Amino acid sequence: MKGIPMTTIAVTGTSGNLGHLIVDALLERGVEAGNIVAIARNTDKIADLSERGVVARQGDYTDTASLDSALSGVDRLVLVSSSEVGQRAVQHANVLAAAERAGVKRIVYTSLLRADTSTLGLAAEHKITERDLAASPIVATILRNSWYLENYTGQIAQYTANGAILGATKGARVTAGARADYAAAAAVAAIQDAEGGTYELGGATFTLEDLAAEVSAASGVSVVYRDLPVAGFAAALEGAGLDEGTAGFYASVDDDISEGELFTDSADLEALLGRTPVTLKAAVRAAL
Repeated sequence: MKGIPMTTIAVTGTSGNLGHLIVDALLERGVEAGNIVAIARNTDKIADLSERGVVARQGDYTDTASLDSALSGVDRLVLVSSSEVGQRAVQHANVLAAAERAGVKRIVYTSLLRADTSTLGLAAEHKITERDLAASPIVATILRNSWYLENYTGQIAQYTANGAILGATKGARVTAGARADYAAAAAVAAIQDAEGGTYELGGATFTLEDLAAEVSAASGVSVVYRDLPVAGFAAALEGAGLDEGTAGFYASVDDDISEGELFTDSADLEALLGRTPVTLKAAVRAAL
């Protein structure tokens, strides 16, 4: 990293958790608030960023006119992937086209672990966007994020209430990072003067048995891991109140974890952060 660029860095999706944290991370790393453009579908939801001097602009992945306005004068763009599964590839293409029209010089894109080869259902749209970025004249840095630690730590109250963590991972390892670590990595990638590249990002590696042990130790409540068949796990999730589609999605993710699709031994996240990523123990204790 050669220093903080005197350029305008825009971040999309800043009303969401990851996008907002990326703006926070840019500010923490010394980027002037006036050089950061926070793009959100509804700017009322990022009023706190405006109060800190960040430039708030309305931008909708489906509204090309709004994207043209939002990206005006932007040098570098952090494209946070859309949350609308099934529409992502088209929405990302809209942002990329607007970035090209605006003269954006660099893009940092939050993708998925090994998106080019992954069998995860979520990977297909990321693969299309990565292909579009490769064909674009804009220099692109691809950050392939693995699973979030928060996907587990956000359920600790349920784990302790039930005394169990249910899953269908067959004891396989998953690599998961803290959302704030992925955000910090994106900020670093946006600031540094690198000529693109692809990073496989994952923080702590553990099994769900390890998760149960950490929750037990931190909470003082005995929690065990119970491995179920995929269909049985989906049924259990439906019984807990999830709709059929959502239950099926999470069960399929566990099936993919059992095949190693969300495991990585890459040290790219640590390299970008310049420190050890948040550990499972630290994440569990922080959540409690």
